[in-house]
Amino acid sequence: MFAVIRTGGKQYRVTPNAVLKVEKLEAAEGEAVAFTDVLAVGGEGQITLGAPVVAGARVTATVMAQERAEKVIIFKKRRRQNSRRKNGHRQHITVLRIHDISAS
Repeated sequence: MFAVIRTGGKQYRVTPNAVLKVEKLEAAEGEAVAFTDVLAVGGEGQITLGAPVVAGARVTATVMAQERAEKVIIFKKRRRQNSRRKNGHRQHITVLRIHDISAS
């Protein structure tokens, strides 16, 4: 069984026991999180698409950690001007383990 959920402006295809890194959620480590923005649910050769969400569908997960992603380097250079700027950015992320997908 799988589901497509929407969180943080992005869509993720999830399965039970999957580990997922999403944009930061306001939840403590070990806390349970439920997603009701389920766009599609599928399994056993059939799929249910929502318009825009599947009514009554729910995905539950547990927060494993609050981390920061790998550093992204932003380098700006203006040619022939001796002008260079180098910045770094690390996005805050939440690591989740998916427990249950229910489509009642």
